[in-house]
Amino acid sequence: MRRPVVTAFVGLGANLGDAVQAVQSALVDLAQVPGIRALRASNLYRSAPVDATGPDFINAVAEVRTTLSAPNLLAALQNLELAAGRQRPYRNAPRTLDLDLLLYGQAQMDSPHLTLPHPRWLERAFVLCPLQELAPQLVRADMLAAVADQAVERMQLKAPSAP
Repeated sequence: MRRPVVTAFVGLGANLGDAVQAVQSALVDLAQVPGIRALRASNLYRSAPVDATGPDFINAVAEVRTTLSAPNLLAALQNLELAAGRQRPYRNAPRTLDLDLLLYGQAQMDSPHLTLPHPRWLERAFVLCPLQELAPQLVRADMLAAVADQAVERMQLKAPSAP
């Protein structure tokens, strides 16, 4: 039986090493994951760490169409993080790559391993600004106003997209 195609949104970020390259490479790698049929990416954004330390982050959001289940998509994201050298020495540590499953269709889930929608997506300008590029219907003006105190800068670099 074929799995239905679901639209999901993935947040990408990095603040160690060449963070721009890390995010761009992750987008290319994400498009190669079996079960992902299409990918669109926002522009890249620079933001100060929120509830964390270290250098500024480079962020983007990707829209994917996938036949993977939400847990399997999360596992694929975590595999890409590991391949990029992601370590988790402590909560909110600086990172070579961070991939968050933000939204998975209309799914709502709260398990020890996965919460959907992502529990902090509405609290982060670095998620809402790039998400608005891809899905303006999901990001209202009041949502952006609630995070207006968080500095986020749209960069001139466009993240790669795949067919």
